[in-house]
Amino acid sequence: MAKYLQIALNRPLPQTFTYKNLSEHEGESLIGHRVDVNFGNSKMKGFVIDEFDELPENLGFDPAKIRAIKKVIDKERTFTEETIEMAKWVSNFYICAIGEAISIMVPGGKRESELGGMGFSDSANEDFQKRNLSEEQQAAVEKILGESQKEGGKILHYLYGATGTGKTEVFLSTADKIIESGKGVIYLVPEISLTKQVVDAVQKRFGDTAAILHSALTPSQRLKEWNRILNREARIVVGARSAIFAPVPDLGLVIIDEEHDGSYKSGSTPRYHARQVAMHRCFKHKIPLLMGSATPSVEAWKMMDDGTIVKHTLTKRLAGGAMPEVKCIDLSKVPNDTGSISPELRKEIDETLSEKRQTILFLNRRGFSHYFRCNTCGFDMKCKNCSVSMTLHKKDRRLRCHYCGWSTEQPDKCPECGSLDIGYSGFGTEYIENEVKAKFPLARVLRLDTDSVSAKELPQKIDEFKNGEYDILLGTQMVAKGLNFPNLKLVGVIQADTGLHMPDFRASERTFSLITQVAGRAGRFFPDGKVLVQTYNPLNEPIDYAVHGETEKFYESEIEARKMTGFPPFSRMIQFVFRSSSEEVSEVMADKGGSLLGDILDKLKKKVPPKIAEQCDEIEILGPSECPVYKINDNYRNQIILRGQNMQIMQAMAREFLYGYKTPGNLYIECDVDPVTLI
Repeated sequence: MAKYLQIALNRPLPQTFTYKNLSEHEGESLIGHRVDVNFGNSKMKGFVIDEFDELPENLGFDPAKIRAIKKVIDKERTFTEETIEMAKWVSNFYICAIGEAISIMVPGGKRESELGGMGFSDSANEDFQKRNLSEEQQAAVEKILGESQKEGGKILHYLYGATGTGKTEVFLSTADKIIESGKGVIYLVPEISLTKQVVDAVQKRFGDTAAILHSALTPSQRLKEWNRILNREARIVVGARSAIFAPVPDLGLVIIDEEHDGSYKSGSTPRYHARQVAMHRCFKHKIPLLMGSATPSVEAWKMMDDGTIVKHTLTKRLAGGAMPEVKCIDLSKVPNDTGSISPELRKEIDETLSEKRQTILFLNRRGFSHYFRCNTCGFDMKCKNCSVSMTLHKKDRRLRCHYCGWSTEQPDKCPECGSLDIGYSGFGTEYIENEVKAKFPLARVLRLDTDSVSAKELPQKIDEFKNGEYDILLGTQMVAKGLNFPNLKLVGVIQADTGLHMPDFRASERTFSLITQVAGRAGRFFPDGKVLVQTYNPLNEPIDYAVHGETEKFYESEIEARKMTGFPPFSRMIQFVFRSSSEEVSEVMADKGGSLLGDILDKLKKKVPPKIAEQCDEIEILGPSECPVYKINDNYRNQIILRGQNMQIMQAMAREFLYGYKTPGNLYIECDVDPVTLI
């Protein structure tokens, strides 16, 4: 038995901690086990990542102060040496504590329990039968597998094709071959609740050899699935972002469905991107990473152009459908009194209802209307905690903030000047739901957004629409993701401009992707699908390209724009957000942080070789400045952005800055390596 244990704790401290082992664990290794420890005055769960009999000479403190662990939680190890290696990589790349990294990988449950929620059946479904592949699909599978078997073969692969061209079947067929060879597979999806059809397909194909990791599982249920993976009972793992850390023995393939989706990036520490972790893991094991989307990220598209990623293209819809007819409606030419649904869209909805077919109406905004405004003094009612306008929810007669959740009663006069001349501008899903029910009183209408449906209810509601229990589905971006409805004829995009007003370098990319993805729901089974895109800016490039299906032109234009402005993929970035309940503290400490980062860069230039010093000269320190959304949840936010080509230099700067900068207790610095948004 080792006398001492090296333990990682979920604390934002750049170190591990030494504890004494317990005598009852003589003869067993505890690496990979979770233990209970006392840390200060708190009881915590720790992760054993190493063990040793002798203390290092440069311990730095009195050995007599070393405490013993309280108890070992697990009978058998819960994580592997690879988990420890990944945690060290995440800690180093995303600049966080190793304990913070490992804590997001390993389940929190202490005992196994029966699975609940969206679990898998115990045996393969009688439908465990494979579809015949088209020539394009078969060629893609063979090339991916062929590259994986070649010495020095390409690791990165991309399955590109319009919605409905059969990407899922290529994923499943490739996974099938990998599992037949004795290796395991990780299959990532953006959000489990929105990709139930993919989960069902995996269940039918792989039965009890599949494990599912999703947010509806309790920690103990997650632990049970985790142990099934460790014990080789499950050979394919399906899950959202964090499933990339699943401890699959003999991993042979990682699949990332809808690679472009922003939910693959974590919004809290550690702010990892599942795609980057997957690349690291696949290069380490020399196994294929297979990504896919109808709207690849700009970074992925450029890597395909450069030949870094092997591109496999699917061109034909396979379920009897065809690409839908897409038409743009210029809202600036529509009378103001028609509401949010133009006469042309209304006519198409009426025709679709008469044919007993279905319609999806898409709007990327929740609530009843966008914001409250006084017509006398111009007062715009903002959240008391955040620098954003409040959104009216008419059903509750309340204004609500979609950032922090704070709400207040709907005012009947201006809170600023007392005027009764008040109004609401814009519209949200709740507003449109009322309008749809008024204009189509006989239609069965389903609204899907985070205000109306919980994550647990969502799969059931999607199935109800698929089974024809509703005529019109109204929703936010959740209706744009991976859904497949046989009786759907018409898709209406209520206002395509919404996302373009966000002050973010990815606004065009997101707008193009959302329009293309939601339009792709139509015409998957019949050749008469229609899409109407309502916009005030029909000639705006991302909207125009999406409407006309000019995908290559969009990417050419967007890549050129990114090159001119110096944004990814032509640079790398690290964002620091200085967040404090004190406006002065946030501003002053951001100013000091900017000066300190400049000093760190100057010192670094003098230490490194001349070639690296030249790369240091290319690094920009942008800011400090207010974040586009200056206040969230009663915290003021200022930011600094490092931008350059050499990420290692910027990471070194960030480490010295974060671990050497003493900050007041009421300031928190968020560090985001390769941010996907700067909002």
